Amino acid sequence: MVLQTIWFLLWGLLWAVYFVLDGFDLGVGMLLPFLGKDDARRRAMYNATGPFWDGNEVWLLTAGGVTFAAFPKVYAVMFSSLYAPLMLILFALIIRGVSWEFRGHIDDPRWRRLWDACHFVGSALPALLLGVAFANIFRGLPLTAEGYQGTLVSLLNPYGLLGGALFVLLFLVHGAIWLAVKTTGDLRATAASTAAKLWVPALLTAVLFLAMTWFDTPLYRNYLANPGLFLVLLLTVAALLGVRPLLSKAAYWRAWAASAVTIAGATFFGVIGLYPNMFPSRLDPATSLTAFNASSSPMTLTIMLTVVAIFVPIVLAYQAWVYKTFSHQIDPDQLTANEVY
Repeated sequence: MVLQTIWFLLWGLLWAVYFVLDGFDLGVGMLLPFLGKDDARRRAMYNATGPFWDGNEVWLLTAGGVTFAAFPKVYAVMFSSLYAPLMLILFALIIRGVSWEFRGHIDDPRWRRLWDACHFVGSALPALLLGVAFANIFRGLPLTAEGYQGTLVSLLNPYGLLGGALFVLLFLVHGAIWLAVKTTGDLRATAASTAAKLWVPALLTAVLFLAMTWFDTPLYRNYLANPGLFLVLLLTVAALLGVRPLLSKAAYWRAWAASAVTIAGATFFGVIGLYPNMFPSRLDPATSLTAFNASSSPMTLTIMLTVVAIFVPIVLAYQAWVYKTFSHQIDPDQLTANEVY
């Protein structure tokens, strides 16, 4: 029981790390048509995320791998019940990855516009669908003993769409702040201003999401049973409220850290509320998949925990080196036409 709980928390942590890290480059991709007023700005935006995006997506693979190895029943149901949105997310991420590599191969404005459009779609679609998927998990899926009873359309319910909108807005704010951190001059000022403007609808959407969560999900059950857990929610709200004044002070790194805490806290708010459920059923609670009835054997979980203890610090050290190596700011006016992207 202890092993299953540890892996449940690690599962939630890996999703939180992925949302924090890939969230900012998804946000930058969604901002590309709006802040990339000319090719120099667009190349600066690509360069602001180019060295990091593939490393960030490693955490998505890790979260998926942990689901497969530690909770195989959840993985099986996930790819049968959420197959359509997961495939759409996968194809969108592939197109986004290709756009980084192909955009600069032909010196033609139409070629670059094509890959810019692919980059935008490949950023916006995963952000929206990940939010929709997790909101539906929080809400409960239509699972019975015969399997999943819903469709892609049934996932697009008001609560699911609100979760998608919340993810999109949080990632937009996160990405705009990252641009303020990584760029200089007019693009930096525009990115900071955009983050401040987007913060308002993000806050309002978060408030509405928390209210609908009370009425449409059982997530608050664990919090009411253990009121100390509300500290997670309070920390998340405090971090979100702290983003705006930090932007006003031009403390962009601190604002980005506050945004990161907001996204991680929002993830853990849902994970803690779910426990011990992983895929709760709205139709028949007896068919819900939990950390206990869907996990691998204790021996498998023990071996995996040893592997994680050895290799995750190595991955973290490498990623920290990458972020330090490419920590310099980017000036759109000083980029040459053939520089990276």
